[in-house]
Amino acid sequence: MRNLVRHSLALIVMAGLSSAITVPAMAASETEELIVKSRLTAEKLLAHRDFSDLRDWLKKSKGVLIIPSLLRAGFLIGGSAGSGVMLSRDKDGRWSYPAFYTLTAASLGLQAGVSNAEIMLVIMSDEAMRALIDNEVTLGGDASIAVGNQGAGVKGATTLEFGKDIFSFSKEVGLYGGATVEGAWVRKREAFNAEYYGAKATPKEILLERKFSNPGADMLRAVLDIN
Repeated sequence: MRNLVRHSLALIVMAGLSSAITVPAMAASETEELIVKSRLTAEKLLAHRDFSDLRDWLKKSKGVLIIPSLLRAGFLIGGSAGSGVMLSRDKDGRWSYPAFYTLTAASLGLQAGVSNAEIMLVIMSDEAMRALIDNEVTLGGDASIAVGNQGAGVKGATTLEFGKDIFSFSKEVGLYGGATVEGAWVRKREAFNAEYYGAKATPKEILLERKFSNPGADMLRAVLDIN
């Protein structure tokens, strides 16, 4: 029953958010546009003065999930939705090509408002990386996550806690009550992976086995290469 309610709320939230957004026609495909936006988000957060430790954590990471636009909205029934890309980092520090994911959440309670956030989830353990690749994961449930608030209009990780699987860094614009990335579900976007690589490409084949590549993501990989 709990899972049914959870997924029903997610569908309601995503339907509401989708109906509220008008996306103009563009020459670039949705996947190509998402790659560009993810690169811009990575550049912005890596250069942000409030996230000086992000570069150090990224150097030690197993991977990163970048969500360039997580839209949160709600009144009593609230939620968030956004698509992004995940890249893995091998033992030599080399970044894979990206796999596409979506992050969604729904909640009940006293909450109201709208906000839009750019997020980088830095993945610090092999266990968390495997979980994200193999399954649908609930942040804070299947994988622990450290989240804190910092600055006016900016939300960032309090990255002083060791032993966590994932750290969250995010820059947020707007007002929203009662929403964080904890409790959000991370799921694969299989259709996007197939579209971008021109074949049925699974996250495991992209991120771990590294069977697929697309030069359109080379600039994103270069931004993350801060060794």
